[in-house]
Amino acid sequence: MTDLTHLRLEYSKRGLSEEALHADPVVQFQQWLKEAIDEKILEPYAMSLCTVSSEGQPAARIVLLRRVTQEGFQFFTNYQSRKGDELAQNPKASLLFYWGPLERQVRIEGVITKTDAATSDDYFTQRPHASQIAAVASAQSMVIGSRAVLESKVDELTREYEGRKVPRPDIWGGYNLKPQYFEFWQGRPSRLHDRLCYRTLNSRWTIERLSP
Repeated sequence: MTDLTHLRLEYSKRGLSEEALHADPVVQFQQWLKEAIDEKILEPYAMSLCTVSSEGQPAARIVLLRRVTQEGFQFFTNYQSRKGDELAQNPKASLLFYWGPLERQVRIEGVITKTDAATSDDYFTQRPHASQIAAVASAQSMVIGSRAVLESKVDELTREYEGRKVPRPDIWGGYNLKPQYFEFWQGRPSRLHDRLCYRTLNSRWTIERLSP
């Protein structure tokens, strides 16, 4: 048995009040993200994406946030992956950001749709050449015989596209989560954490405090 009950960390860096929050949760998120970037936290744009299958089975994995706008939170992936299949069946999903050094986390819930082709093309062209090759080579989430199979495919594509533009495959592109709910969490002593959430009421965001 692995017993972790004796491992504890007391949170004490700061608090979070209603008055300190921006009225717009997207702006508030951008402020916290900037602070995480300034803190030089490792990949502060990494987020846990949770999807749910048609059978009700949740699945979480880390993906990278690539754009934040008033329209939503964008990430890019293989449309035929497990998350792609689940989003096609159930577009409701959640995101979680955790910034340990700042004793903060943000939960976001909403509905996900695919971005348009132009947005996917724009981001794909910004990726390193090797990452473009990888997106073409990988049948993400599919069973393969060995790593050698994958590496052989990468080698083949690397030769094929040497000095040439790699076209974005149709099965790879962007998703946008349109937020319907935000929760900003700030660690506090004795587990009496600050939890402030945003919900929409009459097409406007309202702020509520949740008990820790």
